[in-house]
Amino acid sequence: MEKAFLFDLNGTMIDDMEFHLKAWYHILNDDLGANLSWEETKSHMYGKNSELLIRIFGKDRFTAEEIDRLSVEKEKRYQQEYRPHLQLLPGLHQFLEKAHALKIPMAIGSAAIPFNINFVLDGLNIRHYFKAIVSADDVQISKPHPETYLKAARLLGVDPANCLVFEDAPKGVEAAQNAGMSSVVLTTMHEQHEFTQYTGIIQFIKDYTHLTPAGLVQAMAV
Repeated sequence: MEKAFLFDLNGTMIDDMEFHLKAWYHILNDDLGANLSWEETKSHMYGKNSELLIRIFGKDRFTAEEIDRLSVEKEKRYQQEYRPHLQLLPGLHQFLEKAHALKIPMAIGSAAIPFNINFVLDGLNIRHYFKAIVSADDVQISKPHPETYLKAARLLGVDPANCLVFEDAPKGVEAAQNAGMSSVVLTTMHEQHEFTQYTGIIQFIKDYTHLTPAGLVQAMAV
């Protein structure tokens, strides 16, 4: 049976989550008066930007237009800070090359808006590796709901049980589990003990240096 690799983006392919956290921390507190600590802000770092704002302020605080404006403003601040550091995690370019050579279909499944996904894929010239991209704009409910990864699998034409998800966040791993998929966890922002409640995790890695697509396909078959 054909196997597929599904990648979250931020914190999974690039080590940028501290930059996202910093952008949200200042917007939520300095601009919007949320009075959240750094750790409290970090705890809200999952799902769509709109979902994050609603979780913190309630559904009646902002209009849809205000949410869109704040979402784009946050991404602009993040991009300005992170752009000089934009690079793939160690070993990932070689991993993508090998997977591509093996004709393993790959997709992006991210809660980011297209503005942010394009910043990464085009800034690093890696769009050609991916046959499908699922963004925040493409789903009704974000992670940990399985819609993101189920849609990516459907676009690739691969059974969810034959998809391996690369994630860095507990809610993302939960989304993979909810979709009936196994996962590899990048410990770029969260530590291994934060994932103890989840099943289907093949391994934890800091980067892709010692990872091989063929080895993962073999592990999925076990």
